[in-house]
Amino acid sequence: MNRVDRQLLAPGAYQTYSITSPRDTSVAAACQQVGCAAWLHGWESKVDERTELGARQAQYIRTQSRRTFREQRTEAGLTVFRFASGQRCFAEHRTRPEVYVVRDGDWRGNPTGKTRTHTRPQDWVEDFGEHQLRLVDQQKEG
Repeated sequence: MNRVDRQLLAPGAYQTYSITSPRDTSVAAACQQVGCAAWLHGWESKVDERTELGARQAQYIRTQSRRTFREQRTEAGLTVFRFASGQRCFAEHRTRPEVYVVRDGDWRGNPTGKTRTHTRPQDWVEDFGEHQLRLVDQQKEG
């Protein structure tokens, strides 16, 4: 945590930007959000269609998976499905949600009680950047 040692202004003259994750909370996440290697590079699924499970897996991949793949057989009689990158894999990913908050005040308190929670990280970053530009402008004006 970064704090200015000597406070020049009252707490209400500051804004605090924070990103937090609620404890003990996880949510379902897309492959892209978690940096899934299969999503990044593609993957292979080897299926033995001579078994009941393998036949069901191959049927699902061909008719219901809604994923792009190429199919070939190995000498050992297995079916290899090669999936292109950039599509959802078959794993269920989970991640911790992030909360993007801007509040008036600093570590000493929030005298106005005003707090904003951004729903998208891009909005928080944009807000932060605009605030930094305002500070630069104010500093130039004296």
